[in-house]
This record gives sequence, C-alpha cells and structure tokens, in this order.
Amino acid sequence: MLDWPVIVQSLPDFAAGLQVCLTLLVISVGTGFVLSIPLAVARVSSRAWLARPVWLFTYVIRGTPLLVQLFIVYYGFAQFPALRDSVWWPLLREAWFCAWLAFALNTTAYTTEIFAGALRATPSGEVEAARAYGLGGFKLYSRLLLPSALRRALPQYSNEVIGMLHATAIASTVTLVDVTRVARDVYANHLLPAEAFGTAAVIYFTLTFSLVGAFKLLEKRFLRHLHTERRPGAGPSPLTPAPTPNPARSV
Repeated sequence: MLDWPVIVQSLPDFAAGLQVCLTLLVISVGTGFVLSIPLAVARVSSRAWLARPVWLFTYVIRGTPLLVQLFIVYYGFAQFPALRDSVWWPLLREAWFCAWLAFALNTTAYTTEIFAGALRATPSGEVEAARAYGLGGFKLYSRLLLPSALRRALPQYSNEVIGMLHATAIASTVTLVDVTRVARDVYANHLLPAEAFGTAAVIYFTLTFSLVGAFKLLEKRFLRHLHTERRPGAGPSPLTPAPTPNPARSV
C-alpha cells in the first residue's frame, strides 16, 4: 500500500520542483527556437563558409550526451583562470545560467537539423512559383520557405520539445531543485521509492501528454491544408508532408 500522507505532504515541494522544470524548459526551448531558424538557413546554404560551421556545431553537440555538456559548462569552465577573471564569471558560477546554457545549446543543435531537413523537403514547384512571382533572397525565405518548413517540422519538433522536457530531469545534478531532486529527497527522508519516484513519474507523464495534445492541436491547425478527403481504400494522399530528419537525442 502507498503511504498517501507522505505523498500529500510532499506535493508543495513537487509543485516547486515542477516550476523549476517548466521554467528551464521554456527558456531553453525558446532560446533554441530563435537561434535555430537562422542556423537552419545557414545549414542549407550552398556557401560552404556558412554551412560547414553550422554542420560542425550540430555534429559535435548531437554527438555528445547532454549530461556531459552540462558538466563541462558547470564544472569545466571553472578551471580556466581567464573565465574566472572575466565579466562572465558571475553568470557562469550560477547553476541556473549553466543549466540554461547547456540545454539551450543542445536543443539548438537538434532543432537546427530538424528545420534544415524541413527546408530541404520544400517542393521545388513551390520555390519555382515563388521565383516566378519575383520573390528571392530574404522575401523568399520569410514569405515561403520558413513558414512552410516550420509547419512541416511540427511533428518532429514536438518530439524535440518532449525530449527536452525529459532531459530536464538531469538539472538536479547541478544543484537545481527540480522534480527529480524532490523525488530523491523524499526517498532519502522516508525510504519510500514508490511514493517518491512514482509521484515524479506521474508528473512527467502528465506533462508529456499535455504537450502531445497541444502539438496535436497545432498540427491540426497548421497542417490541415496538407490533408484531403480520400475515398475508402485509396492510397496515401500525395499531399502528405515529406518526413524530415528527427535526430535521436542522447541525454
């Protein structure tokens, strides 16, 4: 039997941990989204001096676990005297800033590849039609390529956001009191693993499926033009969006 009084007693602490989790998720994903749009444009550029540095950045970040990146930022930067004597040190010694920086860089790399794949999947006919209307350069990207790519990338981007939600569970390794840290404290104080980690699991489960539902609504709103009525037994619609890369996340 579960010890319900312990669970109820711990709910305020879990609520505070949930606030930390959501705050870290929002600021990290928001930063990653903003940075990944210009990086994705550079990633698909035919100019090597633009595309290659972005490729290297995404290659390195996606090739190393997020936990290692977090430790490098939080523990590794402190060993360099130049950083300790710089104006950045008051920020780099703060757990919140280090967690945000590591999470933001990580999600920027993954989101950049997702958006770049969606840009590459743009039908050539749309580009030719836009050029026929005189669109080019910035107007071509701002009015056609990016809006179209961001809509097509929604299913893959939702996976990235959910992956980042789960990744926030490691924020406790740099002293942030998130949901996982609260669960560990409850377990340490009461030696009740089911109550401690079960409550954390329910919280993450609820958040995950809330995000899934929210993205399903966004997909229904922004991708409805890609779905047409089909007769029973008909094959796949030719308007079904082409798949875009969804790189596997390593935490």
